[in-house]
Amino acid sequence: MKNLIPALATTVALVSFSTIAAANEGPTNTHGFYVGGNYGYLKLDGDDDFDQDSDHDIKQGVIGYRINQYIALEGSYIDFGHYGNDVTSAKTDGYTAAIKGTIPVGNRVELFAKAGQLWYSTDYSVASYSDSSDDTGVFAGAGVGFKVTDNFLLNAQYTWYDVDLDAKSATDSSSTHTNTDFNQASVGAEYRF
Repeated sequence: MKNLIPALATTVALVSFSTIAAANEGPTNTHGFYVGGNYGYLKLDGDDDFDQDSDHDIKQGVIGYRINQYIALEGSYIDFGHYGNDVTSAKTDGYTAAIKGTIPVGNRVELFAKAGQLWYSTDYSVASYSDSSDDTGVFAGAGVGFKVTDNFLLNAQYTWYDVDLDAKSATDSSSTHTNTDFNQASVGAEYRF
């Protein structure tokens, strides 16, 4: 009995110290690669005919690298879909590169913001004339992520894209420059390796 009490006390102390040490190690999975996808709603705001009947779906594939739990570099392919009307219509897709900042709020919630560069291509049709244009723009967004597990997250986000379209018509060879904003509200998933 005299040997049992010190053995139990030693065991309890070791378990307590190891539990405290594990709790103080901080978050796990703070850096590395991740992949994801977003699906949502796109609204166009512009000074042209392309923004009519423009509320539709948007699809995006994402790959990134978390430098630490606060900063990540992210790239994506995004399909903005078809928009316009019977006379003027267009389809835009492109690639993005961004820096993403994350602030953990508790163990399961993260707030994030990102900003970067968009490279995009637009195939358009004005009356019976069709052409395409390539351009670049900037974008910024913010959202919230919910950790289902340490590796799998669900998110909701809003992103604004500054997009310009240089369109020609069959009767006018000069380019018509229009300033259009793409506004994306989407939900998505992310898997961290």
